[in-house]
Amino acid sequence: MKDADGKRDEAEVARDESISSKKGAALATGPALYLVATPIGNLEDITLRGVRVLKEVDVIACEDTRQTQKLLNHYGITTRTISYHEHNEMTRSAELVKEMQEGASIALVTDAGMPGISDPGFRLISLAIRHHLPVVPIPGASAFLAALVASGLPTDSFRFSGFLPAKRGERRAALEAIRTSPRTQVFYEAPHRIVEALADVCEVLGNARHVVIAREVTKLHEEFLRGRAGEVLETVKSRDGVKGEITLLIGRAEEGDARVERGDSARLSVRQRIEQILVEEKVDEKSALKKVAKERGISKSEAYRELQRSK
Repeated sequence: MKDADGKRDEAEVARDESISSKKGAALATGPALYLVATPIGNLEDITLRGVRVLKEVDVIACEDTRQTQKLLNHYGITTRTISYHEHNEMTRSAELVKEMQEGASIALVTDAGMPGISDPGFRLISLAIRHHLPVVPIPGASAFLAALVASGLPTDSFRFSGFLPAKRGERRAALEAIRTSPRTQVFYEAPHRIVEALADVCEVLGNARHVVIAREVTKLHEEFLRGRAGEVLETVKSRDGVKGEITLLIGRAEEGDARVERGDSARLSVRQRIEQILVEEKVDEKSALKKVAKERGISKSEAYRELQRSK
């Protein structure tokens, strides 16, 4: 009920809070799969609900039991753990589903962040759904979201694509595909590849493209490097190696960017792109062919064969 001022009766509020509390306490009972987000660096970045669920479930499936044990020890959680990672997820998924069918409640965690985001989890989640078992997300820390909101890049429209391809040709093709993108692009990248990745960003998207490197987010040495791609590349190259977890954010294409105005060259044939370079850069055909091969991550001989086929 509400009083004359439109305020709810205190007894009613207390009753609703009590009901809500009891519902929350009952979440981790019965067969279900709980997807529990864990800290991405700072052990305090786990929700109260996440801690309670980890205490109440029958078993915790971990990407690395040793890594998860540090978190469990910190919060005095004694729940049984079992390994669940990319090398055993095929067989372990079936085992865990069988346990749930027999009445067990299971929490799935990864080393850091939300299960299923660039980490194991999809097979178990999809299998549980196929067997009509409840799948309950317990939200919390996520590396790419933390990096995105603090990056300073537009957040109204963005795309997260996991890790950039490790092979140079595939990575450059992925970058070509976002050349004219109207949204912020978010990737994970390994520290030993970040210089190569930034160099490809400069070559494919241009030195002036806005980028942000978010490194060691929520950890002691958290760092954000913001600026134009060329500037950030020089900063990273000047260091004696790069360490830590890295999120690479690439700003959307800007109006007036010459690369946007001339269109997406990746959609042109080799012959069309060579002709474009000949006109715009006033170089010979051999130099143009070499540049096209480099842009597409293919050999000069392969580019030449494609050129001959198109004549």
